[in-house]
Amino acid sequence: MLKKNLKAVTALSLAISISLPATTAFAGDSDPSVLVPLRNTAQSLGAKVHWSQAEQSVTVTKNNQTLIVRLGHKHTVLLNGKEIAIRTPVQVKDGNVVIDREILDQALASSAVESDPADVFIEALQAGNGSAAAALTAESIAPVLQPALLNELWSNYEQLFGKVKGQATKTETENSVHRSVSYTFLTEAAGFQIILRLNEGGKVDDYYINTSLPQDYQKPAYDQSGAYTEQEITVGSGALALPGTLTLPAGENAGTAPFPAVVLVHGSGPHDRDSTIGGAKVFRDLAVGLAAQGIAVLRYDKVTYEHSLKVSLDPTFTLKRETVDDALAAVELLKGMDNIDSSRIYVAGHSQGGYAVPLMIQADAGKNIAGAIILAGPAGKFADILALQQKELVARVKQLGMDSTLYEQQAAQYIAIADIVNDPQYTTENMPANFPMQPAFWWFEQKNYAASELAAKQSGPLLVLQGENDWQVPAGQLDLWKQALKNRSDVEYKLYPKVNHLLSEYEGLSIGSEYAVPSNVDESIIEDIVSWINRVKP
Repeated sequence: MLKKNLKAVTALSLAISISLPATTAFAGDSDPSVLVPLRNTAQSLGAKVHWSQAEQSVTVTKNNQTLIVRLGHKHTVLLNGKEIAIRTPVQVKDGNVVIDREILDQALASSAVESDPADVFIEALQAGNGSAAAALTAESIAPVLQPALLNELWSNYEQLFGKVKGQATKTETENSVHRSVSYTFLTEAAGFQIILRLNEGGKVDDYYINTSLPQDYQKPAYDQSGAYTEQEITVGSGALALPGTLTLPAGENAGTAPFPAVVLVHGSGPHDRDSTIGGAKVFRDLAVGLAAQGIAVLRYDKVTYEHSLKVSLDPTFTLKRETVDDALAAVELLKGMDNIDSSRIYVAGHSQGGYAVPLMIQADAGKNIAGAIILAGPAGKFADILALQQKELVARVKQLGMDSTLYEQQAAQYIAIADIVNDPQYTTENMPANFPMQPAFWWFEQKNYAASELAAKQSGPLLVLQGENDWQVPAGQLDLWKQALKNRSDVEYKLYPKVNHLLSEYEGLSIGSEYAVPSNVDESIIEDIVSWINRVKP
């Protein structure tokens, strides 16, 4: 026990000392190399320095160069994922990590060739060099992205998607949480996108594979650039903090602050803050449309999008953690802003987000939510809507005169899954083996939750909007909402004849194929939300 405690104390002391600036230069006892204090010298060269207690390593970054000094590997360092031998071992003197000045100059001097850690990671992946790629992963995902897995990952992609043609298209964005770098690869069969999310230390903090390549988007006619402003915000804190955008009224509405505000809550699956689906950006349209009429809007990247790999490591991930908690954190953030009317904060959930609205209201202990909007949200159990939408899709395909064979096979698989979820013998304590929809806990934890049943026990302004041309949440769901909430007098409903699941008018019969074509939220939906918010003033 004493030995274990001594080791912990030593590590802790080193962690503390490395965070303090050093002032003394060191020379090697038997080597002509000049040893210098790592932190002080690196910072003098304009670099950032990060100590990892778990890995017993120091990460130094500058101009997309990443140098990793590991105390357990005193004779080598990692420069952009490549192991380099050094002439004088890494040492600890007087509580400071010291290193050969030459290696620092090589890595960080202004003449050094800049190399993006994200590029190095991808190159290592393509080369099957799992060790080099693993050296660039953060502690948060290192347990999953082990070298053995990374060795095989690229060959698995090529088996699944086909051989890559040409160079990847690289794009990057930076938000309040990550620098996200996207690589779009075209293949013989289709294409795929790898999105790397890097932390401040230049490490890959999350990893996401996107098989739905970005489509063209066109701004709606009601997007008036002078009518709103946007600012970057962060929802929540800690390892799963979410970057987002606050859209505020400007122009003739700027003087009406404090503004009523709406928090937009995503549907199922990983979604960015714009709720980009094919050629649509559902949440961006709602945000600019509402802000142009005096209503502030907060939207954020969903946790399964910004931290997709990290949350996948949680076997007990729930709907509450996926959707409810972050929506309430967003409400709390708005509540503390001077330019927001804290008595007029609303949540608007789309699809799964609408299904979770009653859970948000139930969890809102401070009664901060002034009212809610359900946009194409299921009324019943989630497993039931999974089966229902597949049956609806098959019926529509047949109506269009198309071959329904593959659609029927897919429907049979999803209906079988729904039957398993609804089987009373299965619970979170007794889940079926090899359940195909992971995490299985997510499904069985909420198997008995019906959104409209909970909403029937609640009160407060509620607006339920539904598209009649929606196959994912068929129009009959609106009737279920009406039936369940028939004893409530604070609920309003509206059905839009041509509107599909993306809240856009579509002249044909929607089966989802039109999602790839640029579309926008129907302006009448925005007008109805504005009218409703103005009517239900507290």
